[in-house]
Amino acid sequence: MAEITSIDKKVYQLTNDFPAEEKYGLTSQLRRAAVSVSSNIAEGSTRWSKKDQARFYEIAFGSTMEILNQFILANDLDFLRQQDLVEIRKDIETISRMLNALYKSTKPINPSTHQLIN
Repeated sequence: MAEITSIDKKVYQLTNDFPAEEKYGLTSQLRRAAVSVSSNIAEGSTRWSKKDQARFYEIAFGSTMEILNQFILANDLDFLRQQDLVEIRKDIETISRMLNALYKSTKPINPSTHQLIN
């Protein structure tokens, strides 16, 4: 989960340089989405049912995509350097793979086909 908590820190660091008028706009949205990722993973991991766990991992994934979308917008508005966007995209890809693995771990596997059962 180190990668996930590091994205929280990166979001906070990158949004520090956003314009002051974005404090309650894009800055706030990005920071809430970043905290949502790690919070939903933590909460999901404490749930007893696989269905509940899966739902929290889905929410975390949605928040991850929200971060990406908002950083693309920030780059378009010249609030974020292109290199920072490239780096955060790599982090998001890594976190997305991790979330996908967590999600898949909540699904049963058909023993004869070794495929996930939905």
